[in-house]
Amino acid sequence: MNKKCYIFFSLILLGLITSAQKNKNVFSSATDGAKLIVGKQKMYAGKFISALNTFREIEQADKSNGAVLYYIGMCHFSLKDMAKAEEYFKRATEAQTNQNPESFLMLAKVYQIQEFNDKASESVNKFLAIPKTDKDAQAEAKVLLQQCDNAKNFIEKPLNVEVTNLGTDVNSKYDDKNPCITADGKKLVFTSRRPETTNSDVDVEGDGKYFEDIFISAYDSASQKFGKADEVPGSINTKAHDACTSISPDGKQIFIYKNDINDKESRGGDIFVSKVNSGKWRTPEAIGKPIASSYWEGGACISPDGKKLFFTSERPGGYGGSDIWVVDKLNKKEWGKPLNLGAEVNSEFDEAGMFLAPDGKTLFFCSNGPNSMGNYDVFKTVNENGKWTKPVNLGYPINTSAKEGQLTISADARYAYISSDRKGGLGESDIYKIDLKNYAILEKDGIKKSFDGLSILKGTIRDGYEGYGIADVEINISDASGTQVASTNSNENGEYFITLKPSTYNLKINKKGFKEIIEKIELKAGQKEPFTLEKGYLLKKP
Repeated sequence: MNKKCYIFFSLILLGLITSAQKNKNVFSSATDGAKLIVGKQKMYAGKFISALNTFREIEQADKSNGAVLYYIGMCHFSLKDMAKAEEYFKRATEAQTNQNPESFLMLAKVYQIQEFNDKASESVNKFLAIPKTDKDAQAEAKVLLQQCDNAKNFIEKPLNVEVTNLGTDVNSKYDDKNPCITADGKKLVFTSRRPETTNSDVDVEGDGKYFEDIFISAYDSASQKFGKADEVPGSINTKAHDACTSISPDGKQIFIYKNDINDKESRGGDIFVSKVNSGKWRTPEAIGKPIASSYWEGGACISPDGKKLFFTSERPGGYGGSDIWVVDKLNKKEWGKPLNLGAEVNSEFDEAGMFLAPDGKTLFFCSNGPNSMGNYDVFKTVNENGKWTKPVNLGYPINTSAKEGQLTISADARYAYISSDRKGGLGESDIYKIDLKNYAILEKDGIKKSFDGLSILKGTIRDGYEGYGIADVEINISDASGTQVASTNSNENGEYFITLKPSTYNLKINKKGFKEIIEKIELKAGQKEPFTLEKGYLLKKP
């Protein structure tokens, strides 16, 4: 060992001994005091299993020390073992020595997750009654108390929806989350922490669970359900964490959150995008600036017309932790300046898990603020005349007191899909299907109209002589009165995709150097699934 390392580790050891000696009145030995500090360092670094083992060593010598019981409860809580967390937080609240008042607050969180809102409120009030508790913890307790009240109110007035688990073809006993569905409802991609093989790597430095990977399931029209999920084919999944955050409405792009300490492009958490080619997904590429920054970016979704990208970031200029931002597409490779969605949508808490509905104006997202039922809930905001409306909690049973992940819907708005770690699942977080036949999720009043969904227009625009697809062709769509209602551009392969209300439209196709095409089209309403009209066009030069 060189001299600098020797001095460094000597200082650490001296610090541990000093802290341990200060705790000699609450621990049976200075060694246990030092172990507590080491255990806390491991816990705060996310090494929960290792920290748990250290705390248990201390527990063997002193089974009634409130500090040790509290930290053991914290580890079990982080590992999502709520039964053990409840046991240790209860013991911590009853401890005779070194009691941590926040044990009452953490016990309340455990009750809240299990939907025991009255018990949670009772435990929160016990915490708030303790004098001189931490101010940040007091603020957190008041938010939790409000969430418990919200839960009681929402449960008393449930929505007329049916929520069912997607079952073992999609879910597993592991963590399954982030459902992302294409506009036609035919492909479901999601994130899972199940093992790929019996030799799959686990995150030994973190929670000891398998790394995240992206899976896909195809919809079977005959059985009217999603089939057996499998890994996304291609080069998306790696040995590190790979999580899908959205799939483009046309099913051509998957936006991915990657976090790999061995990869400088994804170290710390960044957004990547993978494109499909002949049924296989290409190696994800970093989305780059100005979307990427030196701060954490957690996910992205693209608008149906491909002209806007929404993403979450902790960069400066926001209102809290993670905020929702938006950028406009300038050209094939460039995005404009990121703009924060503003204080109407973002808060001092975290906003995450976005999904822009096929109507291009309704944004669903998750937030863990005082307006939720507990932890993260799904909210809805609508862009009206260029401004986002005040977010509305979707209510129960779409949301619960447990943690809900992002929500996604198909173009016909007949079904929605959500991830949740609510009671009754197959494992940790599961993916659920929400039947919306009696509830119009896109309507302000929730009242079902004759048809609330959208239909799909898609196709490929090719060179009439060479036969190859033409990129950046402008497609403008107007209604019977001549008013333009939508527009989009073809992608690098000449493909276009857009969602519209069932009606008759005038289609105008323009590309410099080619003859203009004008055509009338009719989009019908789908019966059992979204109606899709596929139209290919050949552009010819004058």
